[in-house]
Amino acid sequence: MEINKYLEVLHTITKLKDTTRHCYTPGGRHESVAEHSWRITMMAFFLRDEFPDADMDKVIKMCLIHDIGEVFTGDIPSFDKSKADESKEENLLTDWVNSLPEPYKTEMTALYAEMDARVTTEARIYKALDNLEAVISHNESDLSTWIEKEYTLNLTYGDDKVAFSDYLTRFRALVRQETEDKIARNE
Repeated sequence: MEINKYLEVLHTITKLKDTTRHCYTPGGRHESVAEHSWRITMMAFFLRDEFPDADMDKVIKMCLIHDIGEVFTGDIPSFDKSKADESKEENLLTDWVNSLPEPYKTEMTALYAEMDARVTTEARIYKALDNLEAVISHNESDLSTWIEKEYTLNLTYGDDKVAFSDYLTRFRALVRQETEDKIARNE
């Protein structure tokens, strides 16, 4: 990649450091999109043994790039995101990806298409981790930061995304137990 374009790309993606998510950190500040992406990437890294037939390097790439569109739109929680919001983010992201030189343009276009289709094991793993990380983050944050709908949402969010994997289904059950314990301790 030509060095000026490389620097431009880095300046664009750094915005994810300051793009906050709905969730709070255990220390009480809003989590950034970059922090969320980093953690799901680490989650993928530690799952290699559980998915020996999956291309975990591809999953890691998916985790790294999955929220780049939020550079352009900000983070909108899944329970508030409309079809219009999704379309706007997708169009702005597509424009940005199309501005990249080869082979990055082709690789990222293919990854986003695979992630969107969610047919491959790799895409399913990435999406499950994306949902699981959000619930884990809520479990780690102070209960006073939760909005009312999260008391029920945290009990079911991602269930459909983990269903393809016995390991991730069992992990989701453990995370759900953590949510139930957190709520019970604070009643």
